[in-house]
Amino acid sequence: MAITLEQFAADCHDAVKNNPGTPGREKVLALVKQVLADSDFVTRHIPDGTPERHVLYEDAELGFTILAHGYTGPKGSNPHDHGPSWAIYGQAAGETIMTAWDLVARPTESTPGKAKFNHNYVMKPGDAYLYDVGVLHSPERKAATRLLRIEGVNMSKIKRLPYEAVPVSQAAE
Repeated sequence: MAITLEQFAADCHDAVKNNPGTPGREKVLALVKQVLADSDFVTRHIPDGTPERHVLYEDAELGFTILAHGYTGPKGSNPHDHGPSWAIYGQAAGETIMTAWDLVARPTESTPGKAKFNHNYVMKPGDAYLYDVGVLHSPERKAATRLLRIEGVNMSKIKRLPYEAVPVSQAAE
């Protein structure tokens, strides 16, 4: 039986509410992997033509947000975290090259944070990863992709401070 958005959202709510912190987020990660394996769910909620940021559900009590993302061509981002929040990225279609970064310096209101390259990995359909509070990462897409993403809070309402990559040699100074 296909998983409905309503059931998925309720299961995510229960996971976060009943398991505070990282344990609840890991339960949500497992739920994301389940719905990514449900082709009916993906077809219904993350179809071709999905906009870059489409809110599917925002939890009124806990504030987490379920989003669908669609990208038609190449796109990347600088190293970033999700400020005071966490995020789970789930690959629905296409591939995303994700870069993990090591923190060199946190940003301030007047100075970008600094991040040093750690490693890359490729997210393929069905893959999902938890980026807990403060974890630095950056996605790059070379072709069309679609993602399911959970944000601990709706990031469109949060001010985030920028990071910039530093050469490995500079990071050691």
